[in-house]
Amino acid sequence: MSFMATRLSRSCFALLLGLSAGAAFAQSPAEFIEDASTQGMADIEASRLAHQKTSSKAVKDYTIVVINDRTTANQHLAKIAKKLDLPVAPREQLISKSKALIPEVPEGEAFDAAYAESQVKATEAAIEQIQQQAEATEVPELKAFAEETLPKLQNHLQMAKALKAGRVPEQLDG
Repeated sequence: MSFMATRLSRSCFALLLGLSAGAAFAQSPAEFIEDASTQGMADIEASRLAHQKTSSKAVKDYTIVVINDRTTANQHLAKIAKKLDLPVAPREQLISKSKALIPEVPEGEAFDAAYAESQVKATEAAIEQIQQQAEATEVPELKAFAEETLPKLQNHLQMAKALKAGRVPEQLDG
């Protein structure tokens, strides 16, 4: 395995381990909002980078969907936090924290496959985190957020799996 592939694999594992550890117990609404916002920002930033580096139309199309959906989700989380009178981390702080979650991917021909692989893993972790929070929370706004966000993340997952398999992903309604 090449150095970059090993590094990507370790980064993805560390990301999943961290997200799983955080999701293994019920998070407070404030913890969930901050963690989910940070993960959303990591997806946005990774997708922006991928959009710049790739020459694949399929990857570019996917990144646009992720950037738009995750931006909307983060805005929704900020509104929920405000309504619940919870502190909201500034955008710059979220970007700073999210950089640690963005896996390094190789340059060149291996980039698209590595990005797709990292997106499959990150999206699976995000789905699990939101599902667990939806099941554990008594906060109606967070349950509604999960109901709105999960279909979009499941769409991202199907699209990322198609990219990983070398197929052109279809965006599903949801």
